[in-house]
Amino acid sequence: MNRTAPAFLEPPRRVVSLVPSFTESLFDLGFGQAVVGVTDFCLHPTEKLKDLPRLGGTKNARPADIQALQPDLVVANQEENTPQGIRALEQAGLTVWLTFPQSVAEALLDLRTLSDMFQSRNAYIAIDMLERSLDFARAAREDLPPIRYFCPIWQGQSGAENWYMTFNHQTYMHDLLAYFGGQNCFADRVRRHPLEADLGLAPPQPAPETEVDTRYPRVSLSEIRAADPEIILLPSEPFEFNETHRQQLLETLAGTSAVKNNCIHLLDGSLLTWHGTRIGKALPVLEELFTSDYPAE
Repeated sequence: MNRTAPAFLEPPRRVVSLVPSFTESLFDLGFGQAVVGVTDFCLHPTEKLKDLPRLGGTKNARPADIQALQPDLVVANQEENTPQGIRALEQAGLTVWLTFPQSVAEALLDLRTLSDMFQSRNAYIAIDMLERSLDFARAAREDLPPIRYFCPIWQGQSGAENWYMTFNHQTYMHDLLAYFGGQNCFADRVRRHPLEADLGLAPPQPAPETEVDTRYPRVSLSEIRAADPEIILLPSEPFEFNETHRQQLLETLAGTSAVKNNCIHLLDGSLLTWHGTRIGKALPVLEELFTSDYPAE
């Protein structure tokens, strides 16, 4: 699979997006007229997507339906779409752009590459404004101490105790939260195989080929307590954390700084996971969580 962006002499006229965040970005940057098909999980902009063909989920998009739309370009993502699905599209002779941003800079570069494809000066101006807003957010935090955070993205159970999947420094989410002074409690933690090894209950074993990504460790409650986060973020995706989960953590993590300061927050998960123009929507929310909402020393 090739992650190099394809070159176009003329803007693509028919685009299929298999990445919800990119679907939104295409419309936000003024390229929505070229979108001819999206996934079942593409949600924004709601009104403009309602009449477009739905092609299945991000993990099980239907290659035959995509091919039938005769797209000039299919936008995919290495993490959201399956290797088998992407290979099927390439073998069908379709032009696939495989994206995989692991930092804010890489996400912005993808937006600039998209603007190159469509030869849009207005899109470039919008991306420049987005980048300046991020720079201002980072500059506002420069003289302030970092704030230790824990952000789970999944919950499971081992025996009678819950475990939580989080992310390390090699991810887009980590890099985004760093702009607001967030210091990831598990920045250097790598995922170990199997689950028992990840939770410190057994020695690690070689991981199968399907589990070679070590960026998403699973941590125990005792490990979270030892890290003593000052703020805990509970996103609505990919796992849908809700008020019940928040109350559970208020009890099970009693004694941590986050609980003492009542700094466990539910938030729209797309603000953390959707790389693209949604960064602009994430800015005011994350700025508030890491500044005015956090008690001063």
